Amino acid sequence: MKFHQLSITVSIFMFFGLLVVIQPLKAQETQNQKLPNSADDHKCFKCHGHKFFSFLNEVSGKEVIKRMNPYYVIDSNAFYHSNHHTLECTDCHDAGYLKFPHDGHLQMQPIPTCLDCHEGDEVTAKFHFDEINREFDSSVHKKMYGNFQCSMCHDPHKYTVTARRDKNIKQVIIYDNEMCLSCHSNIVNYKVLSDSAPKNISSAHEWLPNQMIHFQNVRCLDCHVKVENDSMVDHQIQPKAQAVKNCVECHSKNTILMASLYKFQSKQSRSEIGFLNATILNNSYVISANRNPVLNKISLIIFGLVLVIIIVHAILRIITK
Repeated sequence: MKFHQLSITVSIFMFFGLLVVIQPLKAQETQNQKLPNSADDHKCFKCHGHKFFSFLNEVSGKEVIKRMNPYYVIDSNAFYHSNHHTLECTDCHDAGYLKFPHDGHLQMQPIPTCLDCHEGDEVTAKFHFDEINREFDSSVHKKMYGNFQCSMCHDPHKYTVTARRDKNIKQVIIYDNEMCLSCHSNIVNYKVLSDSAPKNISSAHEWLPNQMIHFQNVRCLDCHVKVENDSMVDHQIQPKAQAVKNCVECHSKNTILMASLYKFQSKQSRSEIGFLNATILNNSYVISANRNPVLNKISLIIFGLVLVIIIVHAILRIITK
């Protein structure tokens, strides 16, 4: 009996011991899946993943430590969690960069654009890159600044889809607005395209009541983009004169937020809890946009009953006088 109990105890310990061993292996396997090209990319991140880099000066025979240009420092962790985590650096950058020191003429070579990979691609067709490019060409950014590129908003080293994956609308708003503010609140980045300084965001929106509430609950895109197609985020950014300034556009039963900010979520959860704008109700309250047809009917019935009681009461008062 004691031997039987001992064997059971040993089996239990062995089982949990295997779990302890297997779990790290699975974690390592998952990590390896995220870092499919780490051996090659390590050559790049050895320098570009740090604020400082070192190399052997073959002339002096000494090791030299220098500061890395902050614009060329890439967060490797962010990269391996981005949409492009399966790519090697040399898929976009010339293979000549693997040699150090880099040849100066490599900087003059254009980097592939998004459409060089995504145009006509069956795998990514569901993301409507062709439509996005058509909208982008009609946007105020492209028209005013002909050399405007996708990468100026979507950093290819860390960009990740949020609207399609993240159910937390607040996080989607923060992430998307940071892309806009990276230029419109950053004079260094803004000066790349314009000789003027970016306007103060608060002053530019002084007409908007409850500014902070709006900034925290909607994206810049929701007022500054023309909604046209089924892509999760529309890219036809309008001139400021054409931005939405009519409160009813959002604060109504047919709020435009259902076609922009809540587009993906509305396809997933509309009518799940009986509300016409169920998705909005799950994340926030938009005056005049959140409606429940059942409550509307009950409210009308109660209002009618109250009205009938008042009328009956008035009639009885007149009769009993």
